[in-house]
Amino acid sequence: MGNDLHMRYLEDFKPAERETIDGYLLTEEEIISFAQKWDPQPMHIDPEAAKTSHFGGLIAAGAHLMAIGVHQLYARPTRPAVIGVMGLDHVRFLEPARPGDLIALLRECIEVRPSRSKPDRGVVRNRVTLINQHGKSLLRYEDTILVLRRPSTGTP
Repeated sequence: MGNDLHMRYLEDFKPAERETIDGYLLTEEEIISFAQKWDPQPMHIDPEAAKTSHFGGLIAAGAHLMAIGVHQLYARPTRPAVIGVMGLDHVRFLEPARPGDLIALLRECIEVRPSRSKPDRGVVRNRVTLINQHGKSLLRYEDTILVLRRPSTGTP
């Protein structure tokens, strides 16, 4: 009885399935802290300077939104048995994310296919959208992930 009971294997994904993961609260402190290290532009790190920017206030960096998406997908009790991410496609930053936004993630499965060359794994493609509390889509992308198949139990 290990962590396998909480893993989601290739066989558990179904094309057209949808799931929503609610409840990530984006704070001003987090926006600034992330951006100070990874994207130190005024609209991300300086609330006063951000007021005079095109955005009219502090916004999260795009890389920060991507990190929130990964966090939402993998920091929960049942998570995919991912070997690795094979690629991200069609990345679109649609609306700015602001302090106080409550961010939900919508995952839509596009494709599931077993590997032809390695029977212990397969490929899952998902469309991922981050949505704020007002129903506005902030970020959308497609990920392609390599996922383990369910291990055999060893019983016939």
